[in-house]
Amino acid sequence: MQPFISWLEAVGLSWGAPGLLLISYIDASFFSLPQVNDLLIFWLTLRQPAMMPVYATMATLGSVAGCWTIYALAKKGGEAFVRKRVHERHVERGLALFRRWGLLAILIPSMLPPPTPFKLFILLAGVAGVSTAKLVAAVAIGRGLRYFAVGLLTLYYGEAALLYLAKHATRVGVVIVVLLVAGALLWWWWTKLARREGTL
Repeated sequence: MQPFISWLEAVGLSWGAPGLLLISYIDASFFSLPQVNDLLIFWLTLRQPAMMPVYATMATLGSVAGCWTIYALAKKGGEAFVRKRVHERHVERGLALFRRWGLLAILIPSMLPPPTPFKLFILLAGVAGVSTAKLVAAVAIGRGLRYFAVGLLTLYYGEAALLYLAKHATRVGVVIVVLLVAGALLWWWWTKLARREGTL
């Protein structure tokens, strides 16, 4: 597996944005390539800083497409399809999270680094009947925030960002989640206040 991952990294570095699109699709669908996308965004951004938004966008689009692929398979195959591939305990816990938190059960794991079982939640989204539009929106927001955060850290801190990400990847993910939740709460409060005042 390691030679395959090394080959993919070389493809990503040599192909640039298209390679990142392909690798992020593979990572989100049929193979797990832990943090390869983050590393490619880091190295490519160091090489061409002005292209950072393009790299983060390509990684996000590839991840959305890959997630949609396994989501569609799970939706077509149903719960039996997932239970054949995932331990019963994980399926029950995942479905319980969906029942309690809805799309947050996709959004939050999409921003966190491994070993978060992100694909499990995508498969369960298919079983739970989550709409395609909602799935795509949740993955795009979560992965987009994560990949743009990696790109911005690289722009601001250069090579030092790699060492920081290696030591504090979970902390970075948690900070992004907290900011997202805070933003969602502020938006909810503002819309509620605006409705009361008749401005919405």
